[in-house]
Amino acid sequence: MADFVMPTLGADMTEGTLVQWKKHEGDRITKGEIIAEVDTEKAAIDVECHTTGLIERLLTKPGDKVPVGTVMAVIREEGRPATGPIPQQTVTPPAAPPVSDRVDLVSLAPSQASRLRISPAARKLAAERGIDPAGLQGTGPDGAITLDDITQAPVAAGTAPLTAADRQARMRQTIAAAMARSKREIPHYYLSTTIDMGRALTWLKQANEERPVTERLLYGVLLIKAVALALRQVPELNALWKDGEAVKCERIHIGTAISLRQGGLVAPALHDADRLTLHELMQNFQDLVKRARAGSLRSSEMSDPTITVTSLGENGVETVFGVIYPPQVALVGFGKVVERPWVVNGQVVPRPVVMASLSADHRVTDGHRGGLLLAEIDRLLQEPQSL
Repeated sequence: MADFVMPTLGADMTEGTLVQWKKHEGDRITKGEIIAEVDTEKAAIDVECHTTGLIERLLTKPGDKVPVGTVMAVIREEGRPATGPIPQQTVTPPAAPPVSDRVDLVSLAPSQASRLRISPAARKLAAERGIDPAGLQGTGPDGAITLDDITQAPVAAGTAPLTAADRQARMRQTIAAAMARSKREIPHYYLSTTIDMGRALTWLKQANEERPVTERLLYGVLLIKAVALALRQVPELNALWKDGEAVKCERIHIGTAISLRQGGLVAPALHDADRLTLHELMQNFQDLVKRARAGSLRSSEMSDPTITVTSLGENGVETVFGVIYPPQVALVGFGKVVERPWVVNGQVVPRPVVMASLSADHRVTDGHRGGLLLAEIDRLLQEPQSL
């Protein structure tokens, strides 16, 4: 038997709300298949199963607020016999929740919810407004219920929907808790270096001239790929802090900080970023941003990052020293590209440069190894054709 537990979908998560089961008792499920949808303070997440077998028992029901690590379902792995009766596990709901938390799509029976075609973003908005989407006529493809359908539907009597300010305040609280934990538990050290981006930007312009408009590369993809490749040379920074020690990760999953339209941010993973071509990385990045802002990320994208890359250049910031996302042990930041005097072949000339910074865990590495990572990022960006 294998237990399916409420996963940790970010350092700031202590519990999640089960929105709906995607499978039923007795169904066969394969590793990597979506088994449930869970709502966190930041987004609705599709949660993948990590084993293959038959679903023996579902122990929680839609609407339950489930602490991280709680067993939600029991799966009989393939090739193993069934066991005796499994005791029913219940999750005690919080006392006197707000009306906006009680009235939700999750009140639907699993079979009814599974037939309802509605996006996670629309479902979340329906919950906040106290609207039962089962009673709506969807205007999307194949009758799917859209955000516009929810927006135009009448709000349930006596229900006070959460405002954008309320939602942002909740997210800020969860982010604050995670960052406070990071500064409390992780002895940060900080390094920075200035990188000449002249060659990289020239190469990028030429490469994009040869590509269709829809396939052109963004400047930020070069930065992500450079960080991913540099980690091969300094692998101890591609690690997670677990049970009092650093555990090196064999694969490089770059957590990419994405700002959300309603405020706050998430940092889902670009899996195997060092192995992807720039074209593949660009496609995956665009897809990730789109789904992050639509509230349709997968659980592995939230739990798998091994290091985070953040850039505040679009906001006019020249330097950023980030706070590490536990259990990661490092974060790389980039500011905006600015033109500065630069010495080239003994002459001072104007060059586009960017400030790259590293926030790292002093329990795992020291400034020497951190400096090597930044130097390798710099070297790779001087050879953009090799990325």
